[in-house]
Formats: sequence, structure tokens, C-alpha cells
Amino acid sequence: MRAVAAVVGALAATTVGLAPSAAADDVQSKQWYLGPMQAEKMWKVSTGTGVKVAVIDSGVNANTSSLKGQVLTDEVPKSVAYRATDDYDGHGTTIAELIAGTGAGGGLKGLSPGAKIIPIRVKFEDLKGSAEELKKTADTTTAIRAAADTDAKIINMSFGSDGPDSDEQAAIDYAASKGKLLIAAVGNDGEKGGHIGYPAADDYVVGVASTDAAGTVSKFSSSGGYVDFSAPGQNFPGWCDGTFRSYCDNMNGTSSAAAIASGSAALIWSAHPDWTVNQVTRALIDTAGRKWPKNKPSTYLGYGAVRPRVVLADSRYNPGPANVDPLRKENGGDLLAKSASSSSSSNSTSPSASASTPSQAPEKGSSGATSAEGSSAKSSSDSNTLWIALGAVAAVVVIGGGGLAVMRARRAR
Repeated sequence: MRAVAAVVGALAATTVGLAPSAAADDVQSKQWYLGPMQAEKMWKVSTGTGVKVAVIDSGVNANTSSLKGQVLTDEVPKSVAYRATDDYDGHGTTIAELIAGTGAGGGLKGLSPGAKIIPIRVKFEDLKGSAEELKKTADTTTAIRAAADTDAKIINMSFGSDGPDSDEQAAIDYAASKGKLLIAAVGNDGEKGGHIGYPAADDYVVGVASTDAAGTVSKFSSSGGYVDFSAPGQNFPGWCDGTFRSYCDNMNGTSSAAAIASGSAALIWSAHPDWTVNQVTRALIDTAGRKWPKNKPSTYLGYGAVRPRVVLADSRYNPGPANVDPLRKENGGDLLAKSASSSSSSNSTSPSASASTPSQAPEKGSSGATSAEGSSAKSSSDSNTLWIALGAVAAVVVIGGGGLAVMRARRAR
């Protein structure tokens, strides 16, 4: 087993803000992305109603002004129910508010305020509880399986560890087989080599990088072949700590970006409740803001910036086939197809060549890139000029001053 997971949310909290009840305009005005993403316009079409999001994190405080009535404490599985609403550092509550907060009482306004949260508390390396607390608090593998057994359509995972872990991948396979959309923060090691941990690097997990208000990839945001999308994750408030006395400014991290991506998916799924996870994922890919070809995803920003408004505004949008994984090549094959393949007779001496077999997944370190629909490509020329469209924003990306390769090393089994 690998080391206990670490939260990948707040890198810095440079300014302590006012208590939320006294700073309503101040807190929500600092959620700068709501304007460019045209949140008010989107909310006329969808608020995320009917969609449940499982938040696997440090716990979720159900009693903040923004989360009252938003947290489904009675739907937490017994296996992970221990202190699910006792957030020991404020991180999980921040993530929940960014997804589904109502903004009441001056709290953070969620991107999908009509959605509901299922809280699942796990032990991160910063949990300094008693021996009993450490024993009773779930590990991430148990949490993922428990989340898969709920009615949540989306599972948000803003944590990471050096991996891989076969037990965790098996839990993710289980969740994916039940039609869940698994979203994870890619990590905050962008200035230290850009290492992406797990679960973002696991198969069937959508990895999300962070951008700032200028539409530029955050310097801290990890990069590599496991980045699938980008979303705002820098320079807006979050809870300072587990006392819940005040928000802090500049709570920077890809955790926040993952929350925005989860909220985006919730808006789309609420508007199209009959869509499958494949169709919601394909919609996010098709409509992401980018200047590079779709079949040449960026190392830093994947298929581009999430733009749910584009899907919501197009009543004729075709989400494609319900049973085809748009990221099947990145994932080493379509999960259902692989399951069928693995259950076939073991006496076969010449297995058919198909995208469903692990051998079709490029080896780690491969220089090839793969499109959302599976067509291969060698590289992208947009390494230093990545266009990120939140609304109509375009920006030049400068990271460390050098020319940076954009080829994605694809996932390997």
C-alpha cells in the first residue's frame, strides 16, 4: 500500500477575510470566474438540480450558511459515515461550497447551486486525530467504493498520492462500471517538475488542471499526459481552517479547479438527465475552450477549459453514442468492452486486436498523443500560446520562460 493521500487544495492563504455573514459582496465578488463563465445566464437553464456529487475529502460541514440543506447526510454509506460532516481542516467544505453552495449568508456561491452533496470523509496525511479516529476514518479506496454505491452521478476527488495502487484502481473501475463520472485534481507540483499523482493518473479518472483569471495555466498546476481539462483554481476565497470563522483569500490549488469541473458536469447532467457518463464527458471535450486541435490535447490544459454554457446554449447539441467512452484510448480501452474481453474464454490463444485490450494502451513515456475519439497524433505546436476561453478570454501561457513540449505521455496499464 502507498502512503496516505494528501489534500491538493490550498497552496497559500495570504489574506484573512471577514466572517462570511459580514462580507457577502466581498466573498462572492472574488469568485471572479462566475462572470466569464456566464454563471447567471447558465442558471436560467440549469442549476444542477437532481444531480448528486460525492465529495471525498476532509469532511463537509453541513452547517455553513451556504451549505444548509445542500448536504445529504442521510445518504452517506455506513462504511464511511464516521464523522462525515466533521471537516478537520475546512478543505472539503470549501470544495462542497464551490460545487453546490447556495451563497446564503455571504458564503461561497457554487457553480451548480441546485446540486446536492454526499460527504465522504477520508484520512489525509494532515489528520492528527486519536488512534480511534484514524482507525474509523475511511481510506480512499473504501471511500471510492462507497461513493460508487450511492446515487451520486459525480465523484469529486481533490487529493493525491504517489502511486499507483492496484486496490484504488480496482475501486475506480468499479465506480466507472456503475456510470459515475470521476473527477480529480491533478496536483500542485507544477513548479517542482509537474508530477501528477493518483487518482488523477488512474484510468477512468478525469484530471483537472488550474487556470487563473487571465485564462493562463497556474504556475503551481501539475502537467503531463493525465491532464484532461482545465478550470479556474486560483485567487478566490476558501475556508481558512476547520474553525469556520472566516474565509481566506487566494486559496490556490487544483482542488478548486476540480470542484469547478464537477459543478460544470452537474449543470450539463441536470439539463440532460438521460445522458450517460460517456455523453457528459464527450460534451465537456467537444465544447472545451482551446486553440489547438481536439486530437492534440495539451500537456498543461488537456482538451481545454470547461465551458458548460456552450452545451446549455445549444439545444441541438448531439452528445454522441451513449455506450462509447470518448476517452477509451487514454483509459487503455472502454471499460465495458474490457470487462467483456476479460470474461472471455482463457483457452483462446489468439486474442483479437481491439481497443479494449490493455496492449492497445501506449506505454508510459510514449511520445504519441491520442484524441478523444481515438485517432492518434504526434504533437502539438501550441506549447506556449494556449488559448483558454472561459467566456471570451484569450491568454498567452508562460511557464518558467522556456519552450515546453506539449506531447502527452499516454496512460499505461
